[in-house]
This record gives sequence, structure tokens and C-alpha cells, in this order.
Amino acid sequence: MAATAPNITKTRLSELPPSRPLELVRELVAHLAEAETTASGSYEEIVLDVDLEDARYLLVRLPKAERPRVQLSPREQEIVRMVAEGHPNKVIADVLSISSWTVCTHLRRIFAKLGVTSRAAMVARMMTNR
Repeated sequence: MAATAPNITKTRLSELPPSRPLELVRELVAHLAEAETTASGSYEEIVLDVDLEDARYLLVRLPKAERPRVQLSPREQEIVRMVAEGHPNKVIADVLSISSWTVCTHLRRIFAKLGVTSRAAMVARMMTNR
């Protein structure tokens, strides 16, 4: 069962009793916490719609953007595996019978595909990408 937003969809804050805005915040926090665990995440949801001093403010929950699964070539996968084992570029080059410049080129392309900037981030991303 999906969480329903608290009864605060459209109002003027100036029309509320002084304690009501705090109650609204508490309701929102509770609603967001509940919705986090129950929502399917495949749709937009207007959480709050408020008029304040002739301006309209919307708080909208957007679905989580899923990262596309990255496909690495077999050679790139081998290089990632060796980096994860802690091998430096020179050792990787010697084992794979390629130049260390080629290892650097593969790493730059892997970093670009994964959207990372370090060897550690690359390994971490590959661990979560399984």
C-alpha cells in the first residue's frame, strides 16, 4: 500500500495557526520516511503545494534515477580485476603483455564509462554494479 501525502496539499501559511507550520513539517518528515520504504519510485509525487506571499511553492518527489549498467570489454574487466587486487600499472602491463601506456588508456576509458576519477572509485563502482 502506497503512502498518502498528509492533508496539506494547498494552503496559505499565513492562514495557519502559529503551531501549524511546525506540525506540517513533522507530517512531511513522517510522510517522506514512510514513502521512502513503500513507494515504488516510478512516478512523481507532489508532496507539498503552498502559496506564500503571492508565490507558489511545490515540493516534488522524483523517482530515483537508475544508473545504466556499464558494459566493459573483457580486457577492461581484466584490468579492473587486477587493479582491485592492488597491482600497479607496470605489473598489469607486464602480465597482459601490453605497454603501461595502453594500461593508462584502458583506465581512462574505464573511468569515463563508469563516471569515476580514481582507481578506488572504479573498484567500488564495479562492486555495486554487479
